[in-house]
Amino acid sequence: MTDRRDPFKEIEELFEQLNDGFADMSREFGEEFGDDLAANVGGRAIHVDVADAGDEIVVVADVPGFDVEDIDVSVTDRQLSIAAEHSETTEDEETEYYRRERSQRAVSRTVPLPTDVEEREANASYENGVLTVTLPKADEDGGIDIEVS
Repeated sequence: MTDRRDPFKEIEELFEQLNDGFADMSREFGEEFGDDLAANVGGRAIHVDVADAGDEIVVVADVPGFDVEDIDVSVTDRQLSIAAEHSETTEDEETEYYRRERSQRAVSRTVPLPTDVEEREANASYENGVLTVTLPKADEDGGIDIEVS
């Protein structure tokens, strides 16, 4: 009896090779460019624009498909961190399932800021998948003016 070729098995093997290659690429990016970039390989990156708007830094980030409650934004030591996580499951006690699938998505990004900012005065808004974070710049000298009499 001759061995028959299984095209489905060949396709599975091809996908495994591709996945292994992407995992290797992610590790290489992490070593060469830092973990932030490696975590965003594969189209899961939060793309950002960082703009100097005079007295403030404005960061605009694309975070589509999340609710405002799913998004966490923090700023510490000239680093802006954005994270979004959403999981979805349906509960139906009366149904006997043959298959049940759940949805979970998570993305994150840490962005270095070009200057010191007033962390406590920062604010953020989210509309139509676009997150806008406004960060007032800190005084350049970091001190206060003292009037001499």
